[in-house]
Amino acid sequence: MNVLITRPDQRGLELVEMLNQHQIFAIHQPLFTIEAGVELPQLPSVMARLNAGDYVFAVSKHAIDFASATLEQTGFHYRSDLNYFAVGQQSAQYFSARSEQPVRYPITSENSEGLLQLAEMQALSGKNLLILRAETGRDLLAEKVSSLGAEVQCLECYRRKYVEENLTEKISLCKRVGVDTIVVTSGHILTMLYEQTAENDRIWLNECRLIVVSQRIANMAYKLGWKQNHVILSEKADNNSLLETVLKEIEKSN
Repeated sequence: MNVLITRPDQRGLELVEMLNQHQIFAIHQPLFTIEAGVELPQLPSVMARLNAGDYVFAVSKHAIDFASATLEQTGFHYRSDLNYFAVGQQSAQYFSARSEQPVRYPITSENSEGLLQLAEMQALSGKNLLILRAETGRDLLAEKVSSLGAEVQCLECYRRKYVEENLTEKISLCKRVGVDTIVVTSGHILTMLYEQTAENDRIWLNECRLIVVSQRIANMAYKLGWKQNHVILSEKADNNSLLETVLKEIEKSN
């Protein structure tokens, strides 16, 4: 098995190293880098205006990192009278460590749908919700809580800067070196991967085993031409879970 890791930044590099330690050939080719969002300077004042008992959601570790760094630089601490949420156990633990506050998360479905099932989300009238996210993202959470009577503000903590230089050629190189498995951790990555793959390489792309972290991304893959038996759903999105998924696929192939 030869694996392409598209997860950006340090976590992508860490996953490559974990695979290499198991004698698995892996390439790190992120499709974008992460940089600070333009709305970050507003974060301290936005959080200061929230009422006691209001909700703060972090959609990713990137959002947590940029938000926490901004608050630290301005001497503003995470308020203990707010309720904090994350989409999964790993990100909740990380958010809790950075904020020094308890962070709630969905146990069964680590996604926006799971968040919406939490007991705290069933009575939102009069609540203010602050969502820490990228410049774009899924609108399901914001739309749903707005319909339940909450006031929602999305704050851009980070933005994606897409890799432009020779990306199509870099993807083609992955084909030439025998990549047959691709790890994709977001819908944005999947869409860009497909769009930046040369047309004469897309047969190879759709024949690759695709490891994804949510059913939503899997459904996107089906629409882009992957067969269902070529799409593997990792139980969670953290690197340990992704490694375990790769190892299980190798075991099934032997």
